[in-house]
Amino acid sequence: MPAEWEHQWGIQLTWPHPATDWNYCIDDICRTYVEMADVITRHEHLLIVTPDIEFVNKQISTKLSHQQMENVVFCKCPTNDTWARDHGFITVAGKDGRQLIDFKFNGWGEKFAADKDTLINRCLYDNGLIKGGYKDCNDFVLEGGSIESDGRGTIFTTSMCLLAPHRNQPMTKEEIEERLKSDLCAERVVWIDHGSLIGDDTDGHIDTIVRTAPGDTLVYVGCDDVNDEQYEDFRQMEEQIKTFRTVEGKPYKLVRLPMPDACVEDGERLPATYANFLILNGAVIVPTYNQKEKDDEAMRLLAEVFPGREIIGIDSRVIIRQHGSVHCCTMQFFED
Repeated sequence: MPAEWEHQWGIQLTWPHPATDWNYCIDDICRTYVEMADVITRHEHLLIVTPDIEFVNKQISTKLSHQQMENVVFCKCPTNDTWARDHGFITVAGKDGRQLIDFKFNGWGEKFAADKDTLINRCLYDNGLIKGGYKDCNDFVLEGGSIESDGRGTIFTTSMCLLAPHRNQPMTKEEIEERLKSDLCAERVVWIDHGSLIGDDTDGHIDTIVRTAPGDTLVYVGCDDVNDEQYEDFRQMEEQIKTFRTVEGKPYKLVRLPMPDACVEDGERLPATYANFLILNGAVIVPTYNQKEKDDEAMRLLAEVFPGREIIGIDSRVIIRQHGSVHCCTMQFFED
């Protein structure tokens, strides 16, 4: 499984529409998606999945240049929601080219409707919009946000998510690990046992807490506020990842991102995190939360981790209202 920083063909966005849970703030979320589309199309292709192409085209054509619009590919397809990271294809690269793996998406353990989203990959493939060999793995539940690859044969994941109810029971942890190694052509799986963000309804996706980066680097969220109810869980996560070693037996380089101040809506804490950044060809989109000091610190640290890439902040306060952030909205596809 390629690392996200390897050269990409493009990014998938599954666009919000009034029949999704975004209806109550549809204008706000669409403005944020237009911002993401603007950044993505300056660097690579953008594949937009939507049941209403005209609806989306009107929004992006007022912001994107003619040259950027040439980088846009549309797929007309019914959708339940917008989380492309979790219903999208997962790519594995091999000597015979890209393999597009279609795992089963069941609404994060049957919490939400997914009957339309789980058919998107087949629609993309049957219409020839994504190149590569199709591999049907719909006998195994896996969301893209639950795994991270270093591009060198190591997959990182969390026990909180992959062992959560309504995923792959009665499979054991050992059986799930062997399945990941087989399907993702991995040599090993590294498990994280702590670090669940309050408000995260994915059961602890790794892309909200720990990310891989070049040079055997792990980028993770730390918590300094002892009064934060998440403090102890994230302290234990930090202690655990300090024990991790590369395949060569060396410690990882660790980069600690700040924990955003609590973002709350209707008394509910939302899963704000700087770890949910998106890597593009030549750029990194960083979620921000109108917290200047912490926003700036997160972008400064990521600029050091990804030298030579433009660091672009996008206000993600609307996205987290539906319990995700920038990375959750997207899925990358790679060049052969």
